[in-house]
Parts: sequence; C-alpha cells; structure tokens
Amino acid sequence: MQFRIFAARLLLGAAMTAPVFADELSEVTRLQRAGQSAAALERIEQALATNPKDAQMRFLKSVILAETGRSGEALTLLQLIVQDYPELAEPHNNLAAIYAAAGEYGKARAELEEALRLNPLYAPAHENLGDVHALLAGQSYARALRLEPTSPSLPKKLALVRQLAGPATLAAAPAAAASSSRR
Repeated sequence: MQFRIFAARLLLGAAMTAPVFADELSEVTRLQRAGQSAAALERIEQALATNPKDAQMRFLKSVILAETGRSGEALTLLQLIVQDYPELAEPHNNLAAIYAAAGEYGKARAELEEALRLNPLYAPAHENLGDVHALLAGQSYARALRLEPTSPSLPKKLALVRQLAGPATLAAAPAAAASSSRR
C-alpha cells in the first residue's frame, strides 16, 4: 500500500498569503516537483532563517525529507509542527504515513484518527486510515492463523488482505505481529 503524504499547502488563513511568502513557497514547490530536492531544501532553510515558525515551509520541508528517505528527520519536524499548530490535520496525516511505512500501525491509526477529528472531510486521511485498518487486519489474521493453523477461513481472509495491500506490504505483517505480541 502506498500511504498518501499530503504535499499541498496547509490551510492557515490570510495571514500567510503575503506575496513574498507565496512567491518563495511557489519556487520551493517548483524545485521539489522538478526533482531538485537539495535546492528546495536550501531555499526552505533560507526562508526559515528569517521566519523559523513558518508552518508552510516547515511542512514542505518535512515532505521533502520524507520523500528523500530522511524519515527520522521528517518525523521529528512533523512532531514539532503538531506541537506548534495542533489545529492542523495535514501534519497528523503525514506522521501516520511515516509510522505506517515503519510498520507502526497503531501509532499511524491514532494520528489518522486525530487528523479526522480535526478535519472530518479530509479525504487522504480517510484513505490512509482504511489502509491502516487493512494492514492491522492482516496482522490479526496472520497471528490467528499461527495460533490456529487448521482454520478454514483464516487463509482466505489473509489472502484477501494481502491482495488488497500488496504482497510487499504485508510480507512484514507476520513479523510485525509477532514482535508486537512480545511487547
């Protein structure tokens, strides 16, 4: 399953739409879309040097960090954004995507539920929550099958979830289920 990282602008209100800000944000977004992540990050750092609490730039930085394999840094930055702007749903969605990619489906579910509490109409969070529920179901079915290997229904259910999730995603589900049952 591919979890949706939300990369569009945050909805922060009129105070954030100054022309200079919009131009800089547009340029960073253009660089990101052109695959010039290093240049985009450099521009973000310049913008954050003058306005370190800029939610839009920090959010876009977290997206680029996640896209370039720097999930730990993205996670830390998103956690800070959530602290500074608890009313925004988008950072919770992206935190969930990072947690889910790491197999931490319980944390992902909690973040998505918070995103939907903040914005019940937020479609990417609904989609991601559905994916997380499917992966959690796969873990439960795999655990149940280990406990009851002769069950006639469990292999069918597990196969359906694997078909939905894709084999690569659920390949780790039994291992993740086993490690979570040891905690």
